[in-house]
Amino acid sequence: MTIQQPYPFPHAPEQVAFDRREMQDILTLYGRMVAAGEWRDYGISCLREMAVFSVFRRTAEHPLYRIEKQPRLRGRQGMYAVVGMDGRVLKRGHDLKTVLRVLERKLIRPVD
Repeated sequence: MTIQQPYPFPHAPEQVAFDRREMQDILTLYGRMVAAGEWRDYGISCLREMAVFSVFRRTAEHPLYRIEKQPRLRGRQGMYAVVGMDGRVLKRGHDLKTVLRVLERKLIRPVD
């Protein structure tokens, strides 16, 4: 007797999501950027292949940045990436905090 699995990969999750620690790191940066007046809104998408945290300057615009988590890239370049508005990957890596540093640089401004 053969038991048939409903999906070809029985252990594959239905969707990818950020865990509590990842969300804490992202929301800490988000709060700092809101306080600096740079960001105003965000959106979260949990898809089958990836999870995306999108950052907006205004609600009705395209996202300024997308913070992506793609577990299938874990063994290659790293599963975390920051993608700019134009689609370019600004930083990719295995550690979320390291990847988010590319956005923290936006907070550093010269004092007049």
